[in-house]
Amino acid sequence: MDLRRVPVAKLATVRIVIALAIVKNRPLCQLDVNNAFLHCYLDEEVYMVPPAGYKKARKGQVCKLKKSIYGLKQASRQWNKELSKLLKNLGFQQSKQDYSLFTMSLEGEFLVILLYVDDMLITGTSTAQIDGVKKALDKAFTIKDLGDLKYFLGIEITRNSDGTFLSQRKYIKDVIFYAGMDDCSAGAVPFPSLKLSTEHGELLKEPDVYRRLVGRLLYLGITRPDLSYSVQHVSQFMHSPRVLHLRAALHVLRYLKGTINCGLWFSAHSSLDLSAYSDTDWGGCQFSSRSLSAYTVFLGSNLKSWKTKKQRSGQ
Repeated sequence: MDLRRVPVAKLATVRIVIALAIVKNRPLCQLDVNNAFLHCYLDEEVYMVPPAGYKKARKGQVCKLKKSIYGLKQASRQWNKELSKLLKNLGFQQSKQDYSLFTMSLEGEFLVILLYVDDMLITGTSTAQIDGVKKALDKAFTIKDLGDLKYFLGIEITRNSDGTFLSQRKYIKDVIFYAGMDDCSAGAVPFPSLKLSTEHGELLKEPDVYRRLVGRLLYLGITRPDLSYSVQHVSQFMHSPRVLHLRAALHVLRYLKGTINCGLWFSAHSSLDLSAYSDTDWGGCQFSSRSLSAYTVFLGSNLKSWKTKKQRSGQ
């Protein structure tokens, strides 16, 4: 694990934790740590130029930091170490498959905490133990208890007795607005019948517009497996986007406008049997002659993971 990186949970893990809480009918709460990075003492010497307005420093003097601050490259590492240390002291064990996942078995009860920087999901079999963990976290860092999970990482979560619906409706509306496509007509299919090439077509004068759009489409992969092929296809041209590439990406937005209410449904009545499916074509990429592979993984009837990827070599 690279501790210089911000500790974030894998999106598949997020979906699994939510689905298990739904199937097992367990509470699912969200917490936020106030000013998380400012709670951490540095374990190395770090200096900074005195900030503007600070007049006590003489010419040539610098400030030695005792605690991490936002914008410091060591801040996320220190926060991860501090929070992991506390959770382990409380009795949690860190998963080796996903370092942001912590579990604890205590007095016949089972608790799960999932971290995404300073946001946390907590679920378990005992409401009393969940409340105890909240109090311990609040004493150490000061937390904001956001109650039952309703909105997380741009995902809207709607729960009832039959299951939970995950969608990114608000995020989709924002992406369409930023692209100036509010008045566009809805598209029936996620990808147009265009032959895209890495070499032919007019280059975009502002390639960053395309890159930002594709980046936003990639984030929709959290709840929209139907976009997997389309987004994989348009993301191949980030280094040198052309007019046709942008037209294809904007077509994806037209499709999203017509399917804005779509998302993932996690049934509360699902089994916990694991099943997986895969498929591949034969040299389907028209400009590299490589094959495309795809897979889906289900936990019972609930879809948990999926991917479309171009193979490394041609067939």
